[in-house]
Amino acid sequence: MRTLFRFPNPVNEVSARLVAGGVVLQCVAFLVFRQWWLLVPLAYGFVARVLTGPTLSPLGQFVTRVVTPRVGANGRLVPGPPKRFAQSIGATLSVGAVIGWALGSPGAAMILVAGITIAATLESVFSYCLGCMIFNRLMRWGVIPPEVCESCNDLSSRWVNTDPVPAAATR
Repeated sequence: MRTLFRFPNPVNEVSARLVAGGVVLQCVAFLVFRQWWLLVPLAYGFVARVLTGPTLSPLGQFVTRVVTPRVGANGRLVPGPPKRFAQSIGATLSVGAVIGWALGSPGAAMILVAGITIAATLESVFSYCLGCMIFNRLMRWGVIPPEVCESCNDLSSRWVNTDPVPAAATR
């Protein structure tokens, strides 16, 4: 049971982007059809991914087992804690949308899902993880202690050096 509730670290960025694409499709379906029950798999997926990564998430399982291997792109590994933080924001917004709808406020639910749609689109299309950037800012401000993610102290370094072979190994 202990390994079941474990978020992966590091995370395959290709898989994360593909999951975000699936989230965009779920959000658009809800925004177009306005059916409350479409919020249930969206919220469940986020909560499952926060708790276990892709293990209990149907979308996460489909992406990691079926889609990512068929895409054939070599995934770049990125730290897990910022991705988990981003998933927790999605979980908060999607559960909030379910609650808003249940309390008779479909407009609030639509706004929350629209926010998820924007963030998931940024991740899936542009590889810009809004939750990861917030995580990085919170680390800089000292809200999140450095030991939570040692490799996260400077996310900008990931865009500067994308060479998979460390410089020390080439000497």
